[in-house]
Amino acid sequence: MAANEAAGGTAAGEIVSTAARPKRVRTGCLTCRERHLKCDEGLPECQNCRKSSRACKRGVRLNFIDTQVKNPPITPPTQEWDVAFQDESREIASEYRGGLGRYAALSQEVEEVPETKDEALFQFSSGVMNTPTLAPQQLPSLQQSLPAENIESYPAAPQRRPDNSREQHVHSADSTDSTFTSQTLPPPPMTNYNDTKQTLTPPSEDRGPLDSPEELLFMQVFVEEVGLWMDSLDPYKHFSRLLPFDSLHEPMLLNAFLACGARHLSLVNPAYHEDKALHYYDDATTRLLEALQNPNRDTVICATTAVILNVYEIMSERPLQRMNHIAGARALIKECRWTAKSSGVGAACFWINVGMELLSCIRFNWQVAWDPDLWGVDMDFSREIDYGREEGWTYRLMYIVAKIANFRSSVPRQAESTQHAEQVRLQTRFNEWNRLKEWIDSWNNASPRTLRPMGYLYPHQTSSKSAFPEVWLIKRTSIVARMFYHTGMCLLAQTHPVLSTRTPEMHDLQQSHAHDLCGIVAHNKDRGVASVAIRSLAIAAECLVLRREQEEVLDIFDRIQKETGWRTGFLHKELKEKWGWNNEEQYQQQQHQNMSAPMLPLQTFQYQSSNLPQPPPPPPSLKPGPRQGIINPILRSADFSAPTHPYQSHYVAPLHLPPQPHYSHY
Repeated sequence: MAANEAAGGTAAGEIVSTAARPKRVRTGCLTCRERHLKCDEGLPECQNCRKSSRACKRGVRLNFIDTQVKNPPITPPTQEWDVAFQDESREIASEYRGGLGRYAALSQEVEEVPETKDEALFQFSSGVMNTPTLAPQQLPSLQQSLPAENIESYPAAPQRRPDNSREQHVHSADSTDSTFTSQTLPPPPMTNYNDTKQTLTPPSEDRGPLDSPEELLFMQVFVEEVGLWMDSLDPYKHFSRLLPFDSLHEPMLLNAFLACGARHLSLVNPAYHEDKALHYYDDATTRLLEALQNPNRDTVICATTAVILNVYEIMSERPLQRMNHIAGARALIKECRWTAKSSGVGAACFWINVGMELLSCIRFNWQVAWDPDLWGVDMDFSREIDYGREEGWTYRLMYIVAKIANFRSSVPRQAESTQHAEQVRLQTRFNEWNRLKEWIDSWNNASPRTLRPMGYLYPHQTSSKSAFPEVWLIKRTSIVARMFYHTGMCLLAQTHPVLSTRTPEMHDLQQSHAHDLCGIVAHNKDRGVASVAIRSLAIAAECLVLRREQEEVLDIFDRIQKETGWRTGFLHKELKEKWGWNNEEQYQQQQHQNMSAPMLPLQTFQYQSSNLPQPPPPPPSLKPGPRQGIINPILRSADFSAPTHPYQSHYVAPLHLPPQPHYSHY
C-alpha cells in the first residue's frame, strides 16, 4: 500500500515537473534565438524585440557545415554508363540570406551554350576538268583508355540550346585610318546576314556589358582592327560580330580577345605596352590548359580560344619563338572534325587557321601540313554558288594555291642518278605544272564577275604618280581572292620545270601578275586584307627590276605597318638583298645587264630531248633558302593522335566529342 502510494507520488511529481518545464519555441524570431531568449512568437514583432527596439527577424535558420569538398568521389568511366556528381548546395544556400556567403568564390562558372551544327557552306555539281577525289579527314578515335588514377571528377558539359534569335549585324565601312593610333587615342589610364544558327551561347540569358574602361577599349580594338582581317573570309563575321557576345560569359574566350586587342594597340600606339597583352594572354592560356584537363569540356570553346591565341602569337614580334597554340589550335580543330564543309564558327576557325598556315608556307617555302585533298573542298566549277557568296570561290582558289605551294616546295635540288630517271622526273613535274596552270586558269574563267576588277587604269591614266596600275575591287573577299590568284601565277612562273624566268613567256607572265598584284595593294584602302597583302606583295616584289617600282613597294610596306601594326621591317632587308641594294655598285651592274642582255628565245619542251635547258644558278646575293620539300615543322605533329602532340602534359581526351557533321547547302 505504501509502496503504491510512493510510486503514485513519484509519477505525479514527474507529471507536474513535465508540465512546469517551459515549452521549446520552434517558430520564434531569429533575433531572440541569437540572444538566447525565449520568444513569445508575437506578430509582427515579439515582445522582447519591441522592448529592446531591435529588428524582429523571421525565417528558418540553417547551419551550413562542411562547405569545402577537397576529395570528390572518383568513378572511372565505362562504355556502358557514365556517372557525374552534381553539387546543388550552393543553389540551395543562395535561397537564404547570407547562406551563399559561407562558400568560397568560384574561379570559373560553366554557362550553357547552344548546340552547333556543321553544315556545308556551298554546293557544287559536274566538273569542268578532272580533279582529284577529295575525302574528309579521317581521325583516330580520341576515346582512349586512361588509367583510373589520372581521371578527375568534373561536372558534365552543359547542354547547348539552339539560337534562332541572334541579332543581325552589318559590317562597318572600310577605312584606311585606324581609330586607335597615337593621334586618335588619349594616353592609357593608370553586313547583314541571315544565317544565325551557329552560335556558342543562347542570347536569351541576361548578361551585363563590359564595365571596365580598359577591357572595353581592348575589345573595341579587337572588333574594329583584328577581327576585321580575321573575318575576311567569313561571310557571317563571327570574330568581329558574334563571338564577342559569347565571350561575356566565357572568361577564357574573353581574355583571348582582350590579349589580341591589347597587342594590336601596343603595335600602333607607342603609349601602350605589351605587358597588358601578355597578362591577358597568360590568363587565357592558363584557363585553356585547365579546361583541357576536363574530359567533359566544351571542345568548341577550347578550339575557338586556341585559334584566337594563335592569332596573338602571329602578331608577336618573334612569332617563331612563341608557338604555344599554333599546333594546339590545329589539333583542336581536327578534334572538332571541322573541315571545309563545316559551317558557322567551325568554318570560321578552319579557314583562318588554314589561311595563316598557307601564308607561312609561301614565305618559308614549306609544304602544307594538312593535305589540301583532305580539306573537303569540292572543286567542281560547273556547280554554281549563290550570287553574292564569293567566299566559296575564294576557298577553291586557296586549295589551288596550297597545291602550288606544295609543288614549289618539292623542287628537286639534285639530278637523278641516271639520265632516264631525270627525264621521267622532269616529264612528271612538267605534267603537274601544266595541270596546276590549267586549274588556276579554269578558276579565273569560271569565277563570278564580282571576283574580277570593277575598274582598271594604267599608270599613265591616273594622277596618283604610282608605277602600278590602279585595280579596283569592291568586296573584301574579292580583294583576297585576286591577291591569291596573282600570287599563285607568280609562283608558277618561278617554278616551271624547264623554262627559266628569263624566257619571254615566263618573264611576261611573272611581270604581268606582279604588277597587277602591286596595283591592288598600292591603291587598296581596306585594312582587313593586310595579312594577305604583306606576303603576296613580297612574292610580287621579288620579280620587280625597276628601281622606281622597288622603292614604291617599300613605301607600301611602311604604310601597311603604320596603319595596321604588322611588322614589315624584315621584308625591307630581304628585298634589298634580293634586289642587290646592299651593294650599290652591284646594283648599277645589274641594271646595265638588264638593259643590254637580249631576251632568250622561247624554248619548246621536247620529252625525248636530252639537251634540256636548265634554270640559271641563283645570283650570289641570295642566301640558301630552306631545305626543299620540308613539311611545315610547326604543324607536323598537330594532332592529338601523334606521339608528341600539343599540350602534352595537360591534354585529356574528351568524353563527349561534337556530333558528326551534318552537311546542308546554301
